[in-house]
Amino acid sequence: MRQLRSFLAPLWAGHAPSLAATLFAVVVLPLLAATALTGWYSVTYLESLTQARMQKDIELVARAIRLPVSHALERGYERTVQQALESAFSIDRVYGVFVYDSDGREIAASGGLNATMASDRVAMLADSGERQGEFGRVGGEEVFSYFVPLTDAGGRISGLLQVTRKGSDFDGYVHQVRLHTLTVVAATGFGLVFIFLLGHRWAVGRHMRRIEGGLRRVGEGNLAHRLDAQGAREFRVLALALAVNQMLDAIERSRGELQALGERLHRSEKMAALGQLAGGVAHELGSPLSTVDGKAQRLLRRDDLPEPAVAAIKAIRREADRMQRIIRQLLDFGRSNPLRLRAMPADRPLRAVLEPLREQARTRGVALWLDEAASTPTIDVDAMRLEQALRNLVGNALQAAAGQVRVSWRVDGGRLCYQVDDDGSGVAPELRDHLFEPFFTTKPVGEGTGLGLAVAHAAARDHGGEIEVLASDLGGARFCLWLPLEPKIDEQDASHDA
Repeated sequence: MRQLRSFLAPLWAGHAPSLAATLFAVVVLPLLAATALTGWYSVTYLESLTQARMQKDIELVARAIRLPVSHALERGYERTVQQALESAFSIDRVYGVFVYDSDGREIAASGGLNATMASDRVAMLADSGERQGEFGRVGGEEVFSYFVPLTDAGGRISGLLQVTRKGSDFDGYVHQVRLHTLTVVAATGFGLVFIFLLGHRWAVGRHMRRIEGGLRRVGEGNLAHRLDAQGAREFRVLALALAVNQMLDAIERSRGELQALGERLHRSEKMAALGQLAGGVAHELGSPLSTVDGKAQRLLRRDDLPEPAVAAIKAIRREADRMQRIIRQLLDFGRSNPLRLRAMPADRPLRAVLEPLREQARTRGVALWLDEAASTPTIDVDAMRLEQALRNLVGNALQAAAGQVRVSWRVDGGRLCYQVDDDGSGVAPELRDHLFEPFFTTKPVGEGTGLGLAVAHAAARDHGGEIEVLASDLGGARFCLWLPLEPKIDEQDASHDA
């Protein structure tokens, strides 16, 4: 009952009703009303049927003793008449039996009721010759009397037989029928309510509570949470759970895209700032460094220098050359010139890079080979920027390799992949996200500037591609430079050479 009150409370509290209260009002209450109406009709019908059955019982008793009473009355056997009357009480449904002659005088009576009627009334009933029953009051008590005319052998009316039964017997039996029927109807009504409450709790309530709890977690900021799609079809497929999950997926995708855009914007701003700084520093250092290298070169032309001085000047030139390479990388990193796209076979930039690097590979004792693909697509690229990126990737692989570097290309899903594998120690997963940051390097001091991969990544990004770092089947690292076969760059950021 407490659950029932909680379900029905919103119906009169001025609030939007709950689903349970609505279903109870539009489904259960009409069923209860239909059950009550059916019960009322059934009670009324059973009452009338019961009364008719009880009256029929009295009629059968009267018809059973009519012939013996008529025969004894015709022959004047009053004792036999009395015995026939008393035999009616063995049926246990009769409370009074009376016999009247044709003039309406009482001849014999049996039973606890004194139902003697006026002689003129008896004579009228006897003269009618019809069997009939009626309710009446005798001594302040309601009785039901059934009258049967008595006839002699010639068919003439010789008297009247009256069989009576208390009206309270009818009322008591009808009351029992009514009470039993109302009990069944009430039990059916409570059963419907119980089944509704149990069914709603199992089929609807628990799933709604699960969805409500899930939405509460989402409202608290847990956008990674997903609703458990269980229950009826409306909860699982057509609407609620999947619709909410789709909404959350869309929110999460939008959030991820927004976060990615923010990261790209931050990275672009950082790269632009670093590019400007690198370009300025390179220009400022370039002129003094050229002067130092030129002076050292002229000193080496003298023949009177001692051997230690010659060695020192050569060391100066080597360091100056290394600094010039760093400056060139700084200039390349800081340059923001538009791409000059030109259609060419995909293997041309790669072959142009590999030839000058083979000597370096032999010096390091590394086997460098090209694993050619079966087909070579044509792509639109800035040859100088792409060759610079590939040169940096292959150069890094030569420095990291233990004995072999494999270079290849392949087409996958509308994109071209330049793939560089080595058999070195590989790249730790926690370092992969930082490899393309400017000035980040894992090499010892003096062996790297941390700009090679940043320049390669910038070239790939400007072409609408990316660089992916994976583990190689050779045991080391695999760098995949992905480029779209159809360029996805702005027209203002590129021009095409004929």
